[in-house]
Amino acid sequence: MLEQMTARLDAYGQSLVLRSHRQQVIASNIANADTPGYVARDFDFAAALKDASGGTNRQGLAQTAAGHMRLSGPQPGDPKMGYAVQTQPSQDGNSVDLDRERANFVDNTIRYESTLRFINSNVKTMLSAITGQ
Repeated sequence: MLEQMTARLDAYGQSLVLRSHRQQVIASNIANADTPGYVARDFDFAAALKDASGGTNRQGLAQTAAGHMRLSGPQPGDPKMGYAVQTQPSQDGNSVDLDRERANFVDNTIRYESTLRFINSNVKTMLSAITGQ
């Protein structure tokens, strides 16, 4: 019963983790706007969320004993990073478009906050259902 109530929260939690990761990627792009030769990075959020929620069958190596080393590199659920398409060629080879990155940053922030509000709303609904109000 509890699993049914929290299943929706798990999807929102995965969304928050991916939004947080995307915010770091976008912030890195903005921070490197003046770095010669830097190529902007990003990932497809919808595909990453589908991957993280089990939409595709990606099999990774599992750590079956406490003595095993943690794997480095991409794990199941990690977003597949790609390079952003360069819209304004620059002399130094930097592909960061600050206007696009700022817009992506704001959009991602708003979506992160709205996901938090959905979680808060679901928790309040479950609490009122439990208490019988």
